[in-house]
Parts: sequence; structure tokens; C-alpha cells
Amino acid sequence: MTVSEIKKIKPAVLKKSFWNWFFWNGCSQQAESMLGMAFAQSMAPVIEDLYDTKEDRAAALKRHVSLFNTEAQVGSICNGIVCGLEESNANGNCTPDIIESIKVALIGPTSAIGDSLWVATIIPILLTICLSISQSGISWLGALVYMIVYPIGTCILSWKMFQIGYKSGLEGMQSMMASGKLDALTDAMTVLGLIVTGALTASYVSCSIPLKIVKDVYDATKGETAATELFNADKMLNGIFPKIMPLLLTLWVYHLYAHKKWSPLKIMGLILVLAVALTGLGYLTGFYM
Repeated sequence: MTVSEIKKIKPAVLKKSFWNWFFWNGCSQQAESMLGMAFAQSMAPVIEDLYDTKEDRAAALKRHVSLFNTEAQVGSICNGIVCGLEESNANGNCTPDIIESIKVALIGPTSAIGDSLWVATIIPILLTICLSISQSGISWLGALVYMIVYPIGTCILSWKMFQIGYKSGLEGMQSMMASGKLDALTDAMTVLGLIVTGALTASYVSCSIPLKIVKDVYDATKGETAATELFNADKMLNGIFPKIMPLLLTLWVYHLYAHKKWSPLKIMGLILVLAVALTGLGYLTGFYM
């Protein structure tokens, strides 16, 4: 590829991508893909600028409507990194698999840093300062300061993170290609993505077997009857393999989606029906001796 053929995202396109994310990151948040649609909207001008054919643009958009979630301000670094990776991909220096793996791997770190730094630290400090200003005598001044400082601070932080992400994504891929470490990066990001997926499964997927065998034992000294648990299926399974039921449920859902080609809405409907039915059965589960 000659110098004249090297594709580079125009500055105006990068700014449009950033503003799409900044203003609309939460406009389509839903259970199926969280911020995935907003991420794809942010990437749309970049994809249109980099790829020439309808097929290439469709494939690029498709990989960005998948599940994505982060803290929006610090998380704009993800958008910048992916812009750099898409530019590298358009020039043959990256692959779609790497883009998707890195994008998934960034969800956890950017969410944790963004929530702890921006949401839980900077915003409360700003609110405290503005409340103090309001209590000092001019009640409206604190609110005015907050309404000015918060959006400006948010915009500056978001834009800087986006710029850092774009530069690091582009330069990082170029250095990886030069050093021949692309395969190692692919493997590392795949493993990290699986670790993040496993952690999310263990943290957010809830599934248990409320099967118990209980024996009523009469305590002659107290004159009371107490229930003694003889068997607990959930405790037994977790003792052998912690969180095995959430894992099996996740793998089953993945099987329906990847191999049976069920739509996410159909899967959510099935889970809702099963949750209601099995929860009702759970209240009746148990053996008394």
C-alpha cells in the first residue's frame, strides 16, 4: 500500500464521532446491548470514512452493535481506541477479531475507573463545593456554578480521553505490527475478554436450586421444635464448583444464541417465563422428615 493509499480518519470525522457519543451515549440503552447501539452510532461516521464498500461498512457496524457498557465520560477512551483500531484495520494492520476482543476487555477497567474517579469522587466534591457556595448566602450561585462547571468539565474530560484513546489505539497497533507481536496480543485480549465475561457471569447472573431436605427436631430442654437442614443442593454444588448454576445457564443461553440462532428478545422471553415458573416451584421445594 503506497503512502497515497493509506487511509486516515479526517479530524472532522473524529469530532463527529466524539459528539455522537458525548450527546447520545445513553439514548438507546436497553437490556440487550446496553450502550451498544450508541457505540455503533458513534462509530458510524468513522466507518463511512474508512470503508468504501457497502459490505465492509455493514460488517463494521455489525461488530459494534453488540453488548457494550461503561462509564460514559472516562469510557470515551474506548471509542478513541476503537477508532484507531478501525483505521489500522482499514489499512490492513489489524483484524476485526482484535477490535472486538479489545473492546470487550476495556469494559471492566473503564467502568471501574470511571465510576470511582468521576461518579464517586469528582462529582460529589463538586456538589459539596457548590452546596457550600449556596449556603454562604447566595442560594442560586451554587446551582449556577454546578450547571456551568459540570458540563464543561464533562466535555473536557470526555474529549481528552477520546484523543488519548485514538492516539494509543493507532500507535499501539503500529508498534505491534512492527514487533511481530500481533498474535500474542490477539491471544491475550481473547483470554482477557473471557475473564471479563466470566466475572460478569459470576457477578450478575443469579441461578440456584432451592432443593433442601429438612428434619424437625424437638429440643426437650427448650420445649421447642427446630428445623435441622440435612441436605442443601445449592450449597453442595457451590462447594464442588462455585457459581456452577450461573455458568451453566450462561452456556445454555450462548448455545441458543450461537448455535440455535435464537434472537436476544426470544431468549429474554424464555428466561422470563422460566423465571416465573421456577420461582413458583421453588417456594414449594423441600422435604420434611
